[in-house]
Amino acid sequence: MLLTILVIFLTLIILLVLHELGHFILAKKFGVKVEEFGIGYPPRIFGKKFGETIYSINLLPFGAFVKITGEEGEVDDPRSFSQKPLRQRASIILGGVVSFWIIAFLIFSLIAGVWGLPHAVSDDFQGKAQVQIIEIAKDSPAELAGIKAGDKIIELKAQSSKLKINKVKEIQEFTNIYKGKEIVLTLKRAEEFLDVSLIPRVSPPEGEGAIGIGLARVAKIKYPWYQAPYIGARVTFQKTWQIPVVLGNLFQKFLKGEKVQGVELVGPIGIGKIMGQSLKLGIDNFLMVVGLIAVWLALFNALPIPALDGGKFLFLVIEGIRKKPISQEIEQKITISFFLVLILLMIFVTVKDVIRLF
Repeated sequence: MLLTILVIFLTLIILLVLHELGHFILAKKFGVKVEEFGIGYPPRIFGKKFGETIYSINLLPFGAFVKITGEEGEVDDPRSFSQKPLRQRASIILGGVVSFWIIAFLIFSLIAGVWGLPHAVSDDFQGKAQVQIIEIAKDSPAELAGIKAGDKIIELKAQSSKLKINKVKEIQEFTNIYKGKEIVLTLKRAEEFLDVSLIPRVSPPEGEGAIGIGLARVAKIKYPWYQAPYIGARVTFQKTWQIPVVLGNLFQKFLKGEKVQGVELVGPIGIGKIMGQSLKLGIDNFLMVVGLIAVWLALFNALPIPALDGGKFLFLVIEGIRKKPISQEIEQKITISFFLVLILLMIFVTVKDVIRLF
């Protein structure tokens, strides 16, 4: 347990360090003076100066930071961030966002070439595959029995019949035979096997099956090393596109007053729990989750909200339109206000995460 927590903690720290590294590399590239690159937040535990930059380890282990001359205010120095052309400043700001996408690309490429990426396949697929539950209908026999999305169906039993499951069609045929009678599903959840009893409905609601589950036959497909980067790039793009689409659909349902099920807002503790569950399923599953988190962080950080990189970029866009920067005092007040809102939101979701744990 302690080792799992340590792995999760270090993984999140590494993600944030690599994010700051994106700012750092581009600042150096454009000749901007970087005063400090820190892991964790002050007070400083240890620091060593190489060239003009201090590289430090700090007490509060909640991320990393880069201190760039002139980023927080006007500095009369040709190597100051504030004195650089707009295009270069924009590149430095967006360097952190892009770093998250690069991380996701590298992770997905690695998985594709070493373990294989999960794909939904047809019953005709001849390779190794498992039937996985991807959706649970509200108030269905599956939900009432405690079945969860992500469970894999290994075996079905009823009276004296027993059937090892390899295809979606097998489950459909089996449940049609035993409608109205008790059956037992052997499921694999993470590393645990469990038996669940339920009675398939004789007359299920329209659009739902007898048990009330959505199924997919899933196989891991491994790619040659020369195809893996292309697949990694494709998956990164797909996930980047899918997340806003899904969130947009959920928001649309919310505005219409429709119930949104199976969606939870999680904070660092909730993310840690998800990572811990994936780690039990193997390093490839864990890395898949880390890749998805990197995409989420890229999209979140790109939002045009002051206190995030997207907000800083927005100020630069406004400066480009106005042909002069926004007052430093006004920018700081706006940024601090939004930062406090983000902190309050973080506290709210963290409290909810703690409540869910107990």
